Order: sequence, then C-alpha cells, then structure tokens
Amino acid sequence: MLNRINIWPAVLLYAALLAAQQPPGPDPMAENLFPPELVMAHQKAIDLSDAQKTSIRAELLKAQTRFTELQWQLQDAMEGLVSLLKQSSVDEAQVMTQLDKVLTSEREIKRTQISLLVRIKNKLSPDQQAYLQKLKVAPK
Repeated sequence: MLNRINIWPAVLLYAALLAAQQPPGPDPMAENLFPPELVMAHQKAIDLSDAQKTSIRAELLKAQTRFTELQWQLQDAMEGLVSLLKQSSVDEAQVMTQLDKVLTSEREIKRTQISLLVRIKNKLSPDQQAYLQKLKVAPK
C-alpha cells in the first residue's frame, strides 16, 4: 500500500510533463478570421473596394477607442488587485471581487477583438476570403 501511494506523485508529474510537451492544437479563430494587418497588406491583391476600405477603417477606429477604454479599466482593476494582495492579511472575498473585475475587463477585450475580426470578415467577399485564406496557409 505504501508503494502505491508513493508512486502517484511520480505518475502525476510524468503526466504533467507529457502534457506540457505536446504542441498546441490549431487555433480555430485564427484559421477562420482575418486580422486587419493581413487585409491591409493585400488590399490591392484582393481588389478591396473603397467602400470596403472605408467600412473596415471605421470598424478599426471604433475598436481602437473601445480597446483604449478597456485597457484603462483593466489597468485600474489590476492595480486594485495587486494592492489587495500586498496586504499582510488578505481578505479573500475582496480579492475574488477584484479578480472578477479583472476578468470582466479581459473578457470584454477578447469580445471586442473577436467582434472586430468578424466584422472585417463580413465585409469581404467569398473570393477575397479565399485569397486571404490561401495566404495564411502558404509556407513562409
């Protein structure tokens, strides 16, 4: 019985090491969406219309404004969390409440990012999307 108990930490450590060595899987978001840099870099090749350019620029400006607001919120929330954690005696409930503020800001940043990428994709024609998709999988 004692030998079985002693072997479990080694088994768990080995499993953790194996999991850490496995390469990350494909990113379905990156596979199906197009970053603004890619669209801008290939705007002539995909024959991006003036209307599409104007619309994508407007989406970028709107998202940048939102990102700035959210970054300020996140910074404030993080400073509050660090301040709580620096205390010699930490109030767990306060820390969890502050952590929720941090996570909410992070969630909103991610939502804004994905929303921007979806809006950009929706502005592109199927042919434009196909061209950009080929660029993403082509060897570099």
